[in-house]
Amino acid sequence: MPLRKDFVKVDEREAFETLRGLGFEEPEAKMLTAHFVGAERRGKTGHGFSRVEWLATRPFELDPSARPRRVVQEPGYERWDGNGALGYLTLAAIVDAQLAAPPVHARVIVASNCFPTGMLGWYVRRLAEGGLVAALTATSPARLAHPDGGEPLAGTNPLAIAIPSADGAPLVTDVSMGAVTYGDVLRGAARPDELVPFGGELGHKGFALALGLELLVGALAGEGFGAVLVVARPEADPVPALRERAAGLRLPGDA
Repeated sequence: MPLRKDFVKVDEREAFETLRGLGFEEPEAKMLTAHFVGAERRGKTGHGFSRVEWLATRPFELDPSARPRRVVQEPGYERWDGNGALGYLTLAAIVDAQLAAPPVHARVIVASNCFPTGMLGWYVRRLAEGGLVAALTATSPARLAHPDGGEPLAGTNPLAIAIPSADGAPLVTDVSMGAVTYGDVLRGAARPDELVPFGGELGHKGFALALGLELLVGALAGEGFGAVLVVARPEADPVPALRERAAGLRLPGDA
């Protein structure tokens, strides 16, 4: 159900108190609030404070006491189970673990039972600020149909990539495969029928990416919603040179 159109955006303190009232402990409520604040500040309001009310309406079973589990830990591979925790908290725990013990070269991390995940750029930005290259995708309920019609076959399945930089400002891309996001629909900024693969007349390209990411995550995470993260230590520092060539143009992820 879309959020009511007269919804008054809450502030940071009210968001935190609402989350505490839903049963989240202080550290988890702080993490969720930081995520929503980050989304608001970057103009991604569909993933911002509007999600506080969305969580409060309990569109799915909510267990504030649940915690994710790392079930496989190898040098180049980890597997996590959301274990009933919100996907936000699962991905945050994964990010914390990678920053605490980065890979020697690279690592693939697969998360099952991981939903909802929110603004993926928030997670990869943290990794890039910690010196790691990161690419993250996650699946969601099927909302994108084939450009020729039929039932929805893929989620909006965003892809976020972050590259650290010596100038301290990582380049962060975070793109949904939908022409609009489901968050826009939730907050009444877009109609459900506008949620189609991005690209207009070239929408088959957006659909192909959405379907490829859907099956990539499904093949690695199994049934249900999941996420796949790749982290690696950079071998070069290409962002400053790109910024110089861009000559002041705004690049993805800039404030």
